[in-house]
Amino acid sequence: MKFILDAEQRLFGDTLHKLLAEADTPAAIRAWAAGSHEPGLTLWRTLAEAGVLAVAVPEAAGGAGPLPVELVTAFHELGRHAAPGPLAESVAVAALLDRLAPEDLVVTPGTADGWLAGIAEGGTVATLALPPAVPYALDADAADVVLTVDGDELRVAVPGEVRASLDPARRLFSVEGGDVVASGPSVRTAAEAARDMGALAAAAQLVGVGRALLDVSVAYAGARRQFGRPIGEFQAVKHHLANALVGLEYARPLVHGAALSHGSPDFSRDVSAAKVAASEAAYAAAKIALQVHGAIGYTDEYDPSLWIRKARALHSAWGSPSAHRARVLAALT
Repeated sequence: MKFILDAEQRLFGDTLHKLLAEADTPAAIRAWAAGSHEPGLTLWRTLAEAGVLAVAVPEAAGGAGPLPVELVTAFHELGRHAAPGPLAESVAVAALLDRLAPEDLVVTPGTADGWLAGIAEGGTVATLALPPAVPYALDADAADVVLTVDGDELRVAVPGEVRASLDPARRLFSVEGGDVVASGPSVRTAAEAARDMGALAAAAQLVGVGRALLDVSVAYAGARRQFGRPIGEFQAVKHHLANALVGLEYARPLVHGAALSHGSPDFSRDVSAAKVAASEAAYAAAKIALQVHGAIGYTDEYDPSLWIRKARALHSAWGSPSAHRARVLAALT
């Protein structure tokens, strides 16, 4: 499939790339991993001002969307710069709240719309757990709203113990359900919409992470010399880098294709196909980056290690490749 962003979408992506390039995201990532959220939250508010979160929130609630193509464009850049925080989770919460039937809401009228408006403006950081596919709430200690779904009930969640993560900047929390927000049949439908939107955002992030790792690996292969030659001149290294590029180039149109199918009966299937391709492509790019860089690639002080760890963590976030393959198969049979 051939897909080309229009001029406004390209400008949106380019603007975010420049904004993130100037933001020193490695410092924000390391601070976030240490439990210091302010640098990351400052970046969060800047991204919200640029419209990153508004594209996931309906216009009726103060957003600009939902605009799925703009969303994956934004999340590609967020992955490319490894921005910390529950960004995909906030997008998923927006999708969940938007799908709740008014008659199923238990909280004071306007509460859900207030949360949606806060997400769009950047003043509300939201996260959620959706067992069994998403058993933990990401960065619950930094969130203003933590939600969880239990059958037909949506509850405000109470964060519990922090769990170890493959990516130290992805802080996972077990949760227990608290006060009921909504109860009724629309909760299950809303939860499915949240899973799909979270998986789509994660897939776009993965393609961005993979692209960043490929770019830094190509640059390193051109600068590092062995036997009097840059290692990038050796055919074996070229083949590895070319394979990473092919994987990412195949994954990206699947992500955009899923965005284009938003609102159609095929959306869930297309999201799963995109998540499989993006997970495998980014994971392959991370392994190749580690091989090209050698031992320096996984040292804490070396910035590419932040991207390598994120690629591995996002590989199974919002559903593992095997789970999404099963969903694609079920949709085709």
